Amino acid sequence: MPTEAVPVITSKWPAPANVRALCTTRQGGVSQPPWDSLNLGVHVGDNPGDVRENRHRLAQQAGLKEANIGWLNQVHGTDVVELSPGHIQTLPDADASYTRHPGIACAILTADCLPVVLADRAGTVVGAAHAGWRSLCGGVLENLIVAMAVEPTELVAWLGPAIGPQKFEVGPEVREAFVAANPESDEAFTSEGARQGHYLADIYHLARIRLMAAGMMDIHGGGLCTVSDTDRFYSYRRDGQTGRMATLVWLGR
Repeated sequence: MPTEAVPVITSKWPAPANVRALCTTRQGGVSQPPWDSLNLGVHVGDNPGDVRENRHRLAQQAGLKEANIGWLNQVHGTDVVELSPGHIQTLPDADASYTRHPGIACAILTADCLPVVLADRAGTVVGAAHAGWRSLCGGVLENLIVAMAVEPTELVAWLGPAIGPQKFEVGPEVREAFVAANPESDEAFTSEGARQGHYLADIYHLARIRLMAAGMMDIHGGGLCTVSDTDRFYSYRRDGQTGRMATLVWLGR
């Protein structure tokens, strides 16, 4: 019996024809509430068998071998790993990965944090980062750009679904950390609409500021809010115990 098609969000960006990228939604899987239904995270308390089936469905939808999807043990850090055929199943502690090997996918799990995918214009290398505020502020995007060893002007970026600017309330310490790292980040925060002493933060804008400061110009995506779109997206901030979406990028064979 054929597996039911998994709804995905495909990236709209000027990447080379051999570059593939997508983000899942919460739809199309077998997980039960509160993980319903396409939960792809093994660390959130869901039935492991359901997660395996969901990952199987994702691999089929993407046309990838399950063993060639490079999952990470994300730790809200800034480390970057290279994915190769011999090291795809090691589950390293990292928040970004890249590869030059066709058919191997960089995979990021999110439920409010920002997934960022990169590709070079020549179609020889791709990468993905888990850019929650700690990783983003700490330099995970800059580390990924350096690791990919391509001139930043030759890279294209796509920003996947994340918590939107009307929902991402943070304390003053978050704003201070970003502004200390890059003063331009101040424009991504506003006190209007936030609780006293707090700010609303635009994580999409913060990522664009950091990518542009690193030398990138071709940045696409953004604008989808995981908190607001209950039907399509998981949101940790909204629901607490919940599932995870996956954002994948890979080189086609």
